[in-house]
Amino acid sequence: GGVFIFWVADWFALMNDKMGGDLEKIKAVGQYFIEVWKATGMDMSKVEFRWCSDDINAHAKEYWGQALDIARKTTLARVKKCCQIMGRGEDKLTAAQIMYPVLQSTDIFFLKADICQLGVDQRKVNMLARDYCDAVGRRKPVVLSHHMLYGLAPGQAKMSKSNPDSAIFMEDSAADIERKIRKAYCPTKPEGTRSQEADDMQLVKDDLMNPCLDYLQHILFGRPDYQFEAGGKVYKSFKDAKAAFLSGEISETVLKDRLVEEVNALVEPVRKHFAEDPFAKELLGKITQWKKETLAPVNNSATRLSPSPPFESPIFVVFAPRPTEIVPLEAVVSVLHRLRQAPIGSQRVLWLEDWTAGALNCIGAVDDAIRGFYDLLLHGLRGLAPELMDNVRVCWQGEMILSGPSCYWISAINAGRRCNLEQIRSSFAPDETLEIASQVFAALMHIADVLALTNAPGVVLCCDAQHENAHRLAVTQCEACGLTAPEVKAVAPLGLRLQPAGQGTVEADVNVLLTDAAPDVNRKLKKAFCMPGNTEACPPLAWAACLMDFSKELLIRRKPDDGGDKTYADHAALVDDFASSALHPGDLKPAIAKALNDLAEPLRADLKGKDALKKALKELDKHIKSRNAKDKD
Repeated sequence: GGVFIFWVADWFALMNDKMGGDLEKIKAVGQYFIEVWKATGMDMSKVEFRWCSDDINAHAKEYWGQALDIARKTTLARVKKCCQIMGRGEDKLTAAQIMYPVLQSTDIFFLKADICQLGVDQRKVNMLARDYCDAVGRRKPVVLSHHMLYGLAPGQAKMSKSNPDSAIFMEDSAADIERKIRKAYCPTKPEGTRSQEADDMQLVKDDLMNPCLDYLQHILFGRPDYQFEAGGKVYKSFKDAKAAFLSGEISETVLKDRLVEEVNALVEPVRKHFAEDPFAKELLGKITQWKKETLAPVNNSATRLSPSPPFESPIFVVFAPRPTEIVPLEAVVSVLHRLRQAPIGSQRVLWLEDWTAGALNCIGAVDDAIRGFYDLLLHGLRGLAPELMDNVRVCWQGEMILSGPSCYWISAINAGRRCNLEQIRSSFAPDETLEIASQVFAALMHIADVLALTNAPGVVLCCDAQHENAHRLAVTQCEACGLTAPEVKAVAPLGLRLQPAGQGTVEADVNVLLTDAAPDVNRKLKKAFCMPGNTEACPPLAWAACLMDFSKELLIRRKPDDGGDKTYADHAALVDDFASSALHPGDLKPAIAKALNDLAEPLRADLKGKDALKKALKELDKHIKSRNAKDKD
């Protein structure tokens, strides 16, 4: 009563460089598979053919959300154990081949499969899916791993792509089949040592590894009520036929004679279909020609997302900081600092990486919390610089992806085909290490983001250290596609954290937050690192520079005995006075605290009065409480 779903995995073939990575050729091969299955006499009333690319694109949010969740909960080391399904050793994997097992696991849940019936070579990826079920507490699928036919040459656990004579193909001529079977390895006792691959591929221990007996068992005796006739005798079980061969009752010649006859009979309806059906005949002709060609991987495809509406002028792009459970005011002013550097005539773009944030487990990968962080960030930006932000195009990554998921993910996959894991590591911020599979996805998504931006007539990527290396890898990928490479403009950090690096274990206590009340700001500034005369590492001085961008002047209130009040309109003069000790930390800190409170007061009012912002605050607070509860457990 079940329905068998044939998942025609065209995107997976692309990830593994099949047919030179030409997606149209891959789709043609997929259609060829369907024609073969139909021609074998399959009962099509219980079969459903579904194309991977079509289904994924039609349900992109559901599919990719599931994929990123699996990747986030899976280590890179665990994914590498699944490399057998791609015929690759761990040291030769591309980034796209890291995506492969994660997406194959995703298929199981996306298709709502109760039973996964796949070859034993894919057993490890099925176990990856079951491991994921353990991690998230969902029902595990049943895994049915079937035997893989041996290659026809000695010691082959399965056919070899580099040796066409190592397997029977469904369109082989009668002469091809006879030639291959006559040449096939056919021992009567174990010879030599087996490879680790052979051990891994066996469901039942078989030291003999005789491909002729393998065909007899799994192809001929695999049919209901089959009986094998040889040398004038009838064998009703494979066990009896094998024993007769090993004893010499059935000779190698007789065994191969019967295999040639029986296999040709099975393949004949398929040959006939491809000879007589016009569509199938044309399809086979194309594929036969491609087999003769050397299809080297083509990795320079410029397929990419086209943003809508399109960018009409050169763009100056700032990638927003990734979400955290707090919203430092430094994050707001740093984004504004970069946006202000846009040259005249360019369109400012602010890119919000909401899907990447989920992939990297920012704020526990809770969508509402990630959205809340960005809503609060935008509130701060618009509150502090409304005229500037009126001329900034805000792009939510997730919305952009869903506007053209096919082109976006093909561009990410193609980037993964070009990149090895060392290149992925090179794209990380200096303090990051590669440990989780989702980091590979995030790196490729960043490349896809930048490729989408190159639809503009010119691109400048203005960034801090968090995105600089990622931008530089994306630039090389643009060049590999023959696109005009963006310019990367790196900007030094503003240095607004109130304590030196390594000091202060709770970030909320050593940063001025967008959500801080006036007493919080006063308390934090009072404790801020600020050594007399030290202008190299002085957060209050750094804050003074930012504040003077908004108010142009900074008032320092002092007792008459200390020189009286003084207003600074020039930050350099302020620094000089501090360096000479004419300005003391005890006077600078309260002035900075007051200026910060004056700047933040209108923002605080909206946080209390606007429902959307109250919801954003609630989501971040909910995450903090949930994390604290888990920490206690």
